[in-house]
This record gives sequence, C-alpha cells and structure tokens, in this order.
Amino acid sequence: MSFALNVPLNGVSFGQLSTAISKEIMLRGEQPAFFPIGQVDLSAQGEDAEFIEWLNKCTMLGLNEHSRENPSIKLWHLNNDSVLSPSTRQSLITFYELDSPTPHELNVIKNNDKVYVTSEYTKEVFTSAGADNVKYLPLFFDSRNFQRKDDTFYSDDRITFNVAGKFEKRKHHAKILNTWAKKFGNSKKFYLNCALYNSFLKPEDNEALVRSSLQGENYFNINCLSFMGKNSVYNDFLNSGDIIIGMSGGEGWGLPEFQSVAMGKHSVILNANGYKSWANEKNSILVEPRSDKIPAYDGMFFNKGNAVSQGNIFDWDEDDFISACEEAIKRVETDKLNKEGLELQSEFSVDKTVDILLSDVAEK
Repeated sequence: MSFALNVPLNGVSFGQLSTAISKEIMLRGEQPAFFPIGQVDLSAQGEDAEFIEWLNKCTMLGLNEHSRENPSIKLWHLNNDSVLSPSTRQSLITFYELDSPTPHELNVIKNNDKVYVTSEYTKEVFTSAGADNVKYLPLFFDSRNFQRKDDTFYSDDRITFNVAGKFEKRKHHAKILNTWAKKFGNSKKFYLNCALYNSFLKPEDNEALVRSSLQGENYFNINCLSFMGKNSVYNDFLNSGDIIIGMSGGEGWGLPEFQSVAMGKHSVILNANGYKSWANEKNSILVEPRSDKIPAYDGMFFNKGNAVSQGNIFDWDEDDFISACEEAIKRVETDKLNKEGLELQSEFSVDKTVDILLSDVAEK
C-alpha cells in the first residue's frame, strides 16, 4: 500500500501516539513515505534499532519516490498547519477539547479528506457545526511503554492518589489540588503525587502555580514531581499510585488516566468529554459535571478572540469530587486491583486503531 505518514515523533503526547502508531504500521510490513513534523526525538522510548532503520528507509522513500497522488495520514493540531499536506487526499488525526468550533477550524476540517477525533463528544460538536467528514478514532493502551508492576513503592500503608498532565486551567489542576488539600492535606493515611510539570513554562512558574493552588500552604503529603523524560520513569509513577484523578473540563481522551486504569488502578473520573470514550461506572468512580460550563480562557493556551480554541469546558462541584475520592478509597481498601480496568487493555489496542486508519487509507 502506498501512502505517506506526516507525524511528529517526540516525547510529548502527540509524539508518543505517533510513535506507537508508526511502530504498529512497521510491524505490518508497510513502508509509507515518512515526512516528520519537527525534529525526531525518540529519547523517551527504549532502544529500537529496527524502528530507526525503518524510519530512515521511509524518509528516503518520501524524498525520492513519494507522489502527491498517494493518500497521507497526518497527526497534528487543528490549525492552518493541518491544511498543508504532502498529498491531495489527507486523513487528519487531531484533538479538540472545547465546544465552539471557529470558522478557521471548520475550514481546516473541510480541507481534509477525513478528520479523526478521539471522542464521540467532539465528533458531535463538529457534526452539529456542519462538518460531515469527521470520524471517531478510539485511542489505545500503549503496551510497549506501560506495564503493570506489583512493586512496593512505599513502606507504610498509605493510599496514594496520582494526578497528571501539564498544569492547565482546562484540566482543573488548581481546583483539584486545593480541594484535595482541604480534605486530605497533612493526613498520614493519604498521599498525593503530582506529575504536572508544564514544559512550556519555566521551573519557577511551575512552582508558583502549585503554591497559588495551595494558597501558599505547605502539605507534607502533597509531592510535586519534576519532568520525567523517560517512559520507563513515567511508568513507575503511574504504578506508584492507588487512585488516579481525572477531572479535566476539556479532554480529548485522558492518556495518563486511561493508562493507569488499564493497568488496574482505581480512579476518580469526570463523566464528560473524552473520558466518556473509555471510563464507565464499573472501571471508575464517575463524577457528574455541573450543568453550566465555564469559559476555557487562561491567558496562556486559550485566549478569547483567537482564530482557534474558543469556547467552554465542563466544571464540577467540590463535594461531588470528595465523595468520589472517598468511594475510591473504599474500593482500594477492598481490593487494590481494579480488575474491570484491566479489560481496557484488550478493548482499546493500537492494532485496532491502526486497522481503522489503514482501512480508510486503502479506500479509493
């Protein structure tokens, strides 16, 4: 099959997904013309000489043999860069967290053959706005980088909560920290590990965001971790927790939360947006969102009046969140292993995702 692959390969979420998809395509014996977005950086991954050799071969195919008549698969932001393509027929994988598509975003969608989004909620947002070429593409458990470990991470019997993702208003990190601290702060029985480092900000700015969230108070049982540049280290972090918190008001999928639950961790998850693609009442403690949304604008990543990323995010009540945390604690005390969560590994796999992509690429 002749097609092009136009994706980033690096250590952030876009690059991690692209790497997993690319490796699965390699294992199927395909050799697409490879057009990298940005510099290739596989430092977060383990050594893989076979994959590097394959990339080099596919890159030369892109330089020497690719025709624009062949279809392409691109993974990138929903902006003007996603109108650019090495092919006349492009399938775009993109991510959208809000609820008010702009004319610019809709025009980007119109100028792609197919557009894949990672939640039924997002698909409905775009369909309601008039886009008829949007398709739901479920994401997957990354079994090459993440595995359940039954190691003992702490010498006492504490119950550990994890919260992850780069620090953002959209993800309600400040509200999570503040609410959790008011209920569980300075309790020897509970612990909160925060992997919230935002690489777009300076270290001192990351520290200031956490301090502000906790209103300047120090809590011995709240630990903020520095950036983890290796997937193996991040895997240890995910395994170290008993309960993962996913309360983002606008999420395309929720990769750290999903990987955690799929490894058998209990969870407190907002029953909204991309979380609904995989979280249910059996594998998670669900928190219902408030009926009223709030604007997403934060002065950094979402700015009112921009050509892209306009709209609102879901919100939630603090009491509902704490009640869900207490219910998750009971589940941990009954059985630390979330058996229902383990089923996500087979339900959502990279081979199923790539099946959809390659099937659509093969269409004439």
